[in-house]
Amino acid sequence: MAPERGAPEGFVALDRIADQPRAVELLRRALASDRVAHAYAFIGPSGAGRMTTALAFAAELLGSPSRQHPDLHVIVPTPPESNPRGARAIRIDAIRELERVAALRPAAARRKVFVLDEAERMTGDTPQAFLKTLEEPPAATVIMLILPRARAVPATVLSRCQVVRFAPRDDADAAPARALAREILAEVKAQGVEALFRRLDRLEREKAEALVDAYWLFCRDLLLARSGAPPSLLIDGDRATELAREAEGWTIDQILATIELCRQARDSLLRNVAPRLTLEVLLSRLALRAA
Repeated sequence: MAPERGAPEGFVALDRIADQPRAVELLRRALASDRVAHAYAFIGPSGAGRMTTALAFAAELLGSPSRQHPDLHVIVPTPPESNPRGARAIRIDAIRELERVAALRPAAARRKVFVLDEAERMTGDTPQAFLKTLEEPPAATVIMLILPRARAVPATVLSRCQVVRFAPRDDADAAPARALAREILAEVKAQGVEALFRRLDRLEREKAEALVDAYWLFCRDLLLARSGAPPSLLIDGDRATELAREAEGWTIDQILATIELCRQARDSLLRNVAPRLTLEVLLSRLALRAA
């Protein structure tokens, strides 16, 4: 698998990432001193902004936020070519291609930047093959690994990276996302396609992830409400009466199918599908079923 050129839609400037001050400060110091490491490991839980920060850092390194910059390469796990429904992984062919591209001169910027999303999904001999690149890094190349925890890759790989740690986000950040998700869904139900396109215009990746998570939790609450669960088990327990009324219009199978759609949407964002397209599909289905 070749490294995928370009980055997910919706860059966020590094100075706009306010909830990970330690990570941002470390990267800012590297830029200010022009002492950028050849490899970084962005370690933290899902939803902490690791990919958003990596892309913001890449934009600073390349001097451009263009999603199609020829010196930006994002590698994501993919299923086997022989089985599109198989387990997603970063396989050795992708690392071999990374090595080939990394050996070339930058096309437009001072550096080439490679971002490996879900780097823990390197399989078999892939980490060992990747270690060679880290041990003998090509000139003018910066590699960033997105990882959930330090032990997700062999210690030999991690030891050759500058570690940047990301703290979990407070649940306080999730409440506004759930409120926004409800607001957007209500508008799309009432106004249709016009509201859909207006509210999702220039949607950033990080915001898209938060909205998908909010709709996932909404469906979870619908399933519990439809099953007669007490309000104390709901994420939005203070809206238990409203959720119970909403759940009456759904079958269990419809809710489960929509939960699966949320999972697919999150997966699409990891595969770098445009955030706007991902949310358009999800919201269209949600609005239709909730109408």
